[in-house]
This record gives sequence, structure tokens and C-alpha cells, in this order.
Amino acid sequence: MSVTVIRAGERAHWRNEWLESWQSFPATGNFDLAANAHGVLLVHNDDRVDAGEGLDMHRHRDVEIITWVLEGTLRHRDSTGNDGLLRPGVVQRMTAGRGITHSEANATGRLDGTDLRVVQMWVTADESGLEPGYAEADVSDMLATGALVVVASGRPEHAATAPVSIHNASAALHIATMLPGKPVTLPDAPFGHLYVARGTVTMGAETLAEGDAVRTTGAGEIPLVGPGGAEILFWEMHAGAR
Repeated sequence: MSVTVIRAGERAHWRNEWLESWQSFPATGNFDLAANAHGVLLVHNDDRVDAGEGLDMHRHRDVEIITWVLEGTLRHRDSTGNDGLLRPGVVQRMTAGRGITHSEANATGRLDGTDLRVVQMWVTADESGLEPGYAEADVSDMLATGALVVVASGRPEHAATAPVSIHNASAALHIATMLPGKPVTLPDAPFGHLYVARGTVTMGAETLAEGDAVRTTGAGEIPLVGPGGAEILFWEMHAGAR
């Protein structure tokens, strides 16, 4: 059993003229993603994109890419014909499969000056060479209760309830918009990754602030409290990437 806290300032950091990326696992450059993974989670980036900027068409393969917008509006286009806007409260899954190209940009024009803040996560796929695909679901009503909610999963027990499915039978993404003082409990999992996207959370004697993450291995159920409210993302994983 292990519980490892990674403070916000300890994350990998990358910046150019229009993008600031804080990375729970180093992802910008020539990295072995599987070697740096925790469970099946390869990438977990919290990115800020300037107004009117973004990534042009680029290619991925054989990963499941899950995107969660925290602030602003993301413009998504891909080679399977999807072209639309992604806003807070909507979870998106893109199956790269045998190969997909896509672009991501801040949908706000330069004159408006509104940043886009988005968390993008990659998990391994159970099979290589899958048909590329796309799915999204508005989960804002589900989160309004403050409970921890499964929003994307490949776990068999979530097949009938998860708003978005992923092609990994060992992984599930839970999100909670925690209400002040109302506790939530993280499920038991061989591997877990908790991310505090907003607010402050207490985990036993530990206080976690925005940008902090916790990697767990066989830690059992973990109760959390957000004294002033918080937004958390938790990956429940039952296998490793290697």
C-alpha cells in the first residue's frame, strides 16, 4: 500500500507563447509514456490556452483521450468528421485507435481575451488498431449533488450507467463537484490517481490544494472533505500500463 502526494509545483511544466501546461506525468518531448505511467494513466495535463490559440491538426494512435474543460470553450475538430464546441460539464472521449488526427483550440477570439483551461488525460487502450471514434456527454446535472460520479468507464460494472464508455476494462474516471463540508469517498482500487482541479480538500491529516495530485496503490477507500467546496477528478484503475 502506498499514498504519494505530488504538489502542484512539483509537476512537469512546459510553456510557449500561448500555452502553459502543468503535467502530472512528463508529456512534452520525447518521453516513454508507459514508463512514467501510474496504473493505465499515461498523460494528465492541466493546460491554459490563450484566446484565439490552439493546436493545429496532429495525430494520435492506440490511446483513449479524455478531455474535461474547467474554464472557457474548446473547439474540437477531427478526421472522423466531428466539429464542435466543448464546455464545462461535458466529458469527451476520443478513441485514437489505428490513427486519428484532430485539432484543439480556444474557441474565444483574441479580442475577448478569455483563457481556456482544460484537463486532458490519456489511458491505454485494451486493443491496438481499434476503429477511431468519439463520444461526449453532459454530466453537469449528475454533478450538482456533490457526489462522486462515474463519468467515463470501461469497467463492466459501469456498462449501463457510465455516460461515456472507454476501451479499457480496467479504468474509470470519477468526478465530484464537492459541496462545502460534504464528504465523498474514493473507491478502493489497485491504482488510483486523485487530482484537485479547484478548491482545497482534506485527506485525513493532509491538506490538498488546487493542482495537487495523489497517486495511490492498494490504499483502500479514502474519505475526502472539501471545507469550502472543491472539484476533483479520480481515476480508479485495476491494471498497470506495463
